[in-house]
Amino acid sequence: MAKISNHQINLVRKLYYGEKLTMLKIAQKLGVSIDAVVYCMRKNKIKRRSLIEANVISFQNKKLSFNEQVKLSPNKRQLKLIGLMLYWGEGYKTKLSHGVDFANSDPEMVAVFVKFLRIIYKINEKRLRVLLYCYADQDVQSLINYWSKLTKISKTQFTKPYIRKDFRENGRKMKYGMVHIRYADKKLFLSIMKSVEEIKLKMRRW
Repeated sequence: MAKISNHQINLVRKLYYGEKLTMLKIAQKLGVSIDAVVYCMRKNKIKRRSLIEANVISFQNKKLSFNEQVKLSPNKRQLKLIGLMLYWGEGYKTKLSHGVDFANSDPEMVAVFVKFLRIIYKINEKRLRVLLYCYADQDVQSLINYWSKLTKISKTQFTKPYIRKDFRENGRKMKYGMVHIRYADKKLFLSIMKSVEEIKLKMRRW
């Protein structure tokens, strides 16, 4: 088994602390086994990262699943602003969020928000998920068909619907139910929220 030589110890420190590489990446870069890297670090008292630090670095190194467009035409700038305002008003915004979650019952708003994700952020369609919220006396399959056609999101990407049973028969209902448009990428969520915060800051200065 190949070992890490003495003159490579400082390189290991640089790669681990400076370039934030994982032990596996260091092993691959030096052409040694990961066991050799672990042994070298232990022997030379190179302190390993905490789990929190490791998770932060892993998140930072994670490849983007979207491609945010920078050069926008006037129409696209307008679409971006509308999409951001929709998320500001109807999106899930806590820091614990693992991705984008926009909920609404208005078909036009939902259609515009999905268009915003596709055109402004060039999202990976496979990551889109839809959760339908409706009532027990509604035709669930018809509603799924409706939202799938409207959003052009495959029915296979609809998760198990939430069907509410405790409602008044003569109560006011959402004609098409309500949908959550979800996209599993925290980096997209953070990008959207950063843009929302920039708009809020500009408004405070008016």
